[in-house]
Amino acid sequence: MITMVLEGDNHTVATHFILLGFPTPPAFQLLLFFVFLATYLLTLLENFLIILAVRSDGQLHKPMYFFLSNLSFLEMWYVTVISPRMLGDFLSHSKTISFNGCMTQLYFFVTFVCTEYILLTVMAFDRYVAICNPLRYPVIMTNQLCGTLAGGCWFCGLITAMIKMVFIAQLHYCGTPRINHYFCDISPLLNVSCEDSSRAELVDFFLALMVIAVPLCVVVASYTTILTTILRIPSAQGRQKAFSTCASHLTVVILFYSTTLFTYARPKLMYAYSSNKWVSVLYTVIVPFLNPIIYCLRNREVKAALKKTILCKRRGSREDGAWVN
Repeated sequence: MITMVLEGDNHTVATHFILLGFPTPPAFQLLLFFVFLATYLLTLLENFLIILAVRSDGQLHKPMYFFLSNLSFLEMWYVTVISPRMLGDFLSHSKTISFNGCMTQLYFFVTFVCTEYILLTVMAFDRYVAICNPLRYPVIMTNQLCGTLAGGCWFCGLITAMIKMVFIAQLHYCGTPRINHYFCDISPLLNVSCEDSSRAELVDFFLALMVIAVPLCVVVASYTTILTTILRIPSAQGRQKAFSTCASHLTVVILFYSTTLFTYARPKLMYAYSSNKWVSVLYTVIVPFLNPIIYCLRNREVKAALKKTILCKRRGSREDGAWVN
C-alpha cells in the first residue's frame, strides 16, 4: 500500500515511491536477477581481492596502490547501495520504497559518485608526479599526504551529497510518484516533484559542474603533461614502461566519465530519454565490475600479488585440512 498524508488544497504528500525498474516479462525478470546477482557478487569478490593483495604484499605498499585499494573499497559500497535493492525488486511485485529509504539511497549514492570523481583525480595527480617528477616522488607523495588526499575525497563527497539532499528532500512529491528508474537518482526525483524544482536543479547543476568539470580539467591537464613527458623519453621500451603505469587508470577514467558526464551535466533534461536508465546500468553495474579486471590485466605487480594471495589462501586451507585430519 502507498501511504499518503493530506496536506490541504486537495493535495497529498507521498510517503512512498514506486520504482518501475525494468518492465519486462517475469521470465526475463528472473534472468536479469541472476545476471545482476552474479555481476554484483563478482564485483565484491574482485575488489575484496585487490584490497587483500595490497594489504598483504609489501611490494604494493606504494601511493598508487594505496589509492587503488581506496577505489576498490569505495566501489564495494558503491554497488551495494544500488544492487541489493534492485535484485529484490526483480523478485517482488510491490516495488515501493519509502521516502526516507529513497533519500538515504540517494544520499549515499551521490556521496560515492562524487568521491569517485575526486579520487580518480587524485590518482591522476599521483601518476603525474611519478612520471613527470620521479626524483621528487617519494618526497612529495608521503604517507601523510596520501592519507590527507584520500580523506579529503571522502569529505568532499559527503559534503556535496549533503548540500544536494537539502534541496532535493525539501521538494514536495504529490499523488503516487512513479519513478521510471531502478533506484532513487537525482533526475527521476526532480521530474516527479509536484512543485517547481528549478532551484534544486540549478544547485545540482552547479555542484555537478564543480565535482565533474573541475576534476576532469585536472585529469586532462595531468595526462596532457604525462603524455608530453612520455613522448620525450628516447627509448621505446622506456616510453612503454612509463605509459603502462598509467594506462589502467586512464582506461578507468574514460569509462567512468563517459558513462556519467552527460547524465549528470543536465539531469532533468536527460531523464526525458528512456535510454538514460540503461546508461545508468553501465556506471552502476558494469564499470565497477570491469575496473578491477582492467587494473589486473594491465598491471603486472597487481597480477603477481593476486596470484600470491590466492596461492597462499589455498595453501593455508590445505594445511588446515591436513592438520585437522
